[in-house]
Amino acid sequence: QVQLVESGGGSVQSGGSLRLSCTAFGYTVSNYCMGWFRQAPGKEREGVAAIGSLCSTTYADSVKGRFTISKDTSKNTLYLQMNSLKPEDTAMYYCAAGRRSYYIGGGLPLAASSYDYWGQGTQVTVSS
Repeated sequence: QVQLVESGGGSVQSGGSLRLSCTAFGYTVSNYCMGWFRQAPGKEREGVAAIGSLCSTTYADSVKGRFTISKDTSKNTLYLQMNSLKPEDTAMYYCAAGRRSYYIGGGLPLAASSYDYWGQGTQVTVSS
């Protein structure tokens, strides 16, 4: 059974930083493709960043240059370093893991349909 456990969310002021973590159980982060998504109230879930051996490192245009996705295989953990946070980054952030055994290219690493397992989410609130 796969379990993804997120942590690191919180409340910060505009311009601040946070680092989200996602520790996987029953799943190896060095395989396949993993991503971070977010959903703000009243909005659709959107892909933020993705990384993996079977997908390119990809970022949404809205976070390029500010967010960095990475993974630590020794800890079996995925990270999202978020710098220069803006109020519009306020959302519930979700970790996602895929099990596709083929390369995922184009815009698909940021598509929710590319993933099979989801964490419970961690809230990020950025105040102006």
